[in-house]
Amino acid sequence: MRIVALSLLVLWTLTLAGCQSKAAKVKQLQDQYNAEHPAYAKACLEEDNSGATRLLTGQTLTKEQMADLETKKKERDARCKPQADRLAQLQKDILAAQQ
Repeated sequence: MRIVALSLLVLWTLTLAGCQSKAAKVKQLQDQYNAEHPAYAKACLEEDNSGATRLLTGQTLTKEQMADLETKKKERDARCKPQADRLAQLQKDILAAQQ
């Protein structure tokens, strides 16, 4: 009987320790994501949308203006892709750690 009780106590202790380390990993990943996301949002998501604004207000853009906006978008996408991929991987890691 003592062996069974001791075995259950050891099993419970190991389970509890595993849950705590899992929670710590999730927190660490979330903290990392929360630290990196604001810089990404400012640099990549809050870009000048003047072209879209002009289209919504009925203003027309010349072909040169459209080409300039497209070039800026491609440059932004190329510049921001590594950060976006990194944040997406962190999100996947967080979800996996929560399972």
